[in-house]
Amino acid sequence: MSTKKLWGGRFTATGAKYVDEFGASIGFDQLLAAEDIAGSLAHVKMLKKTGILPANEVDQIVAGLEKLSEQLAAGDLTFDTVNEDIHMNIEALLTAEIGPVAGKLHTARSRNDQVATDFHLYLKHQLPQVLDRLQALETVLVDKASENIETIMPGYTHLQHAQPISYAHYLLAYYQMFKRDMERFEFNQQHTDISPLGAAALAGTTFPIDREYSAKLLGFSAVYHNSLDAVSDRDFVLEFLSNAAILMMHLSRFCEELVAWSSYEFKYISLSDQFSTGSSIMPQKKNPDMAELIRGKSGRVYGNLMSLLTVMKAIPLAYNKDLQEDKEGAFDTVTTVLTSLHVFTGMLATLTVNEDQMAAATVNDFSNATELADYLANKGIPFREAHAIVGKLVLDGLQKHRPLQDIPLAEYQQISPLIEADVYHDLDAKVAVERRHSLGGTGFDQIKLELAHARTQLAAYQSETDQN
Repeated sequence: MSTKKLWGGRFTATGAKYVDEFGASIGFDQLLAAEDIAGSLAHVKMLKKTGILPANEVDQIVAGLEKLSEQLAAGDLTFDTVNEDIHMNIEALLTAEIGPVAGKLHTARSRNDQVATDFHLYLKHQLPQVLDRLQALETVLVDKASENIETIMPGYTHLQHAQPISYAHYLLAYYQMFKRDMERFEFNQQHTDISPLGAAALAGTTFPIDREYSAKLLGFSAVYHNSLDAVSDRDFVLEFLSNAAILMMHLSRFCEELVAWSSYEFKYISLSDQFSTGSSIMPQKKNPDMAELIRGKSGRVYGNLMSLLTVMKAIPLAYNKDLQEDKEGAFDTVTTVLTSLHVFTGMLATLTVNEDQMAAATVNDFSNATELADYLANKGIPFREAHAIVGKLVLDGLQKHRPLQDIPLAEYQQISPLIEADVYHDLDAKVAVERRHSLGGTGFDQIKLELAHARTQLAAYQSETDQN
């Protein structure tokens, strides 16, 4: 039995239906349909410019591809597993539309450089959306921080009360994380913005193609300079998946704290009903399900990264069918990241900060112990000695249920006559926060400087986006 596959000239038999289905990728790579048509249009226009195909044939192919593009936009294209992948499906549809001349479209190219081009275009189109949603999240963080400069809360190490900080300072820590995420995705654009088109199967082509011209038509800023690398490189996808995994880790850490801090025990924040759910049996429940889902979805993004790293680890040059496994995880990650950012931004924008509860948590928790040690050090007592003195005072205070600010001045002066009434001023949690003026510290003036810097960065990104 002969085969009717487009590549079937040297075959005398075709695989069973289940084999075809196993090898086909159209079930997921149809997401690349728009990119495949765009790549084909650029390729065939290049064939016309270089005289490889006559103008009248190119015009027929262009008209046919544009018709398919319109049908795709209208949702009227149907794909078939028999044609394996998006490339052969588009070619089959084009052939049905304009006849055998459609077969000339594949002159001087291979599915190897075609799929690589499609994938580059896909991520090139998706990365700005990721960056825009990151910017939206950063904007909410800055706005929320601006409203809470003097909102005092416990700062934690080891999940134990450490020192009082500003809630704005806490929020701006995440701003810095997400800013680094933006920088990573922005760099990712450089390696995505390279055209593999024209590398053909692996060795280039004998036709007098103009790769720079087709790259320009597709909006690429550069071309691959090695045809083997062009068809086998997936570093740009790995960079995206790695960046996405780090981003999801940041979101997951934030969600962990939202889950904890919205609990009855903390009550630092209250999540909007819009981003919470109830229980089917317990009427009083208000569950932070959206935060938990984002926290959980970090695992699938990690998995997608590890999956592609494993696929790539032993692939010899150049193209191998293993590379068909590069897309589903990337598609899933794009969707996961975009939806997670959208939901998280809304959840953060609508949460309520319980300022009194946060501040109350800093009153009797001995988180002002470092302030007392610093006070003693400023009086000339070596810090190590001051540390030991305060440690004993904390132990005594825990046993007597008496915080440091409630110790009478007379008892302090028994430790050192250098201690004066101004010690109580320094032990106040708000004062402790306000006085930390070191660069990057939690002091209110430092926070205001960082907020101004953040707004400048966001404005610069918006201006660059508008220009592009």
